[in-house]
Amino acid sequence: MTQKPSNAFIGASWVALLAGAVSYNVGLWNADMYLNEKGYYFTVLMYGLFSAVSLQKAVRDDLEGIPVTNIYYGISWFSTALSILLLIIGLWNADLLRSEKGFYGMSFTLSLFAAVAVQKNIRDSLRARKDEEKSPEETTSL
Repeated sequence: MTQKPSNAFIGASWVALLAGAVSYNVGLWNADMYLNEKGYYFTVLMYGLFSAVSLQKAVRDDLEGIPVTNIYYGISWFSTALSILLLIIGLWNADLLRSEKGFYGMSFTLSLFAAVAVQKNIRDSLRARKDEEKSPEETTSL
């Protein structure tokens, strides 16, 4: 039987995801850079979030015995690594203060980690709910 994640962990995961993604995007909105640069950093964030969740799903499916093709597993790892690499390359070459580069790096990292945690919580909650439906609580008859 799967245990449902605590409400505190679910809430903390959502708060971390929102804090990371919103602060990253507010930083982009207020940044003094061309629109194409803002688009690049926004796309890298969206790609990173999708690839991190996809990787978490592939790893979890594999651990639970759900078939995962090697190509999908490899693409998930490659995409996650590539999104991080693209952010690093973009920040390395950007004409930004080091504090701004650190801000984008940390909010990106927080967002990716939190996206994985949120996806894990959703999956665990769904699994726990299905387990409860399969085995109703035993009642004792007097």
